Amino acid sequence: MIRIASRGSELALWQSRAVAGSLRAADPSLQVEIEVIRTTGDRIQDVPLAKIGDKGLFTKELDNALLEDQADLAVHSLKDIPTRLPDGLTLAAVTVREDPRDVVLLPPGQAGGLEALEPGARVGTSSLRRVAQLRKRRPDLELVDLRGNLNTRLAKLDRGEYDAIILAAAGVLRLGWRDRISAYLEPPRWLPAVGQGALGIVCRTDRDDIRAALAPLNDPDTAAATTAERALLRALEGGCQIPIGALGLVDEGQVYLAGLVADTDGSRILRVHQVGDVKHAAAVGRAAADELLAKGAGEILASVRARVVLAEPAAP
Repeated sequence: MIRIASRGSELALWQSRAVAGSLRAADPSLQVEIEVIRTTGDRIQDVPLAKIGDKGLFTKELDNALLEDQADLAVHSLKDIPTRLPDGLTLAAVTVREDPRDVVLLPPGQAGGLEALEPGARVGTSSLRRVAQLRKRRPDLELVDLRGNLNTRLAKLDRGEYDAIILAAAGVLRLGWRDRISAYLEPPRWLPAVGQGALGIVCRTDRDDIRAALAPLNDPDTAAATTAERALLRALEGGCQIPIGALGLVDEGQVYLAGLVADTDGSRILRVHQVGDVKHAAAVGRAAADELLAKGAGEILASVRARVVLAEPAAP
């Protein structure tokens, strides 16, 4: 029996069920069950993400379940996994990546991308990375915080609370909502979150049996690309709520990495591109971070951190 710790949203359960199916396909003798665990990020829905703090916002409670032997592995969107895991835990597998891009969703019956929106249109997002790129590209839009799981966000759009919302393509596609996508935001002009589109599977470091069971689920190309992205993020000491974007691609033994650091008002966006051997993906990410720092990324990130006042999480 393998016990999977999962958040309870429809998307999180889709992801955990997909991993469960892959485990059974690799070893039909396995029995797999899913344990739903509520996280801090799930509990606090009325505070912008940037004001809650991002240290394990969607992972801490699942990490604790692993460390306390209440579960054998946890399935996360890789973009939610901190680059520094708690002692005793390891990132055991990274699955084949779904589309890593961000997408624009409009109310039913409407079409077009960002350029089709009227000046002053209300655009929903909870990401400072998206806010920064939106303000650079369309400074005339009104940007409004957007929280909740994907179903909730889509319902808010359809009720007319927003003129558009920006989401990760991966979640939209996994839930079967391809026909709701109005436009894709194309790299490298628009960069996604680090690890976006991939699933990360975490287990205890001492569970060799679980690591062996997960080995067939690990996709080497996705693992290398996201290793470069996560190395960039770690070197910049950024979290998922700091305006940092990155996308790695692997081709013929090389990893190609695009990265950016932005101020939240879009006034400064620094971009870099690095290429290196796929065997040294982490070094590619660190080189990209060094180049960003040489261009002034440290000053931008310090300014952003100084402006984001973290609130204490509400009690359970």
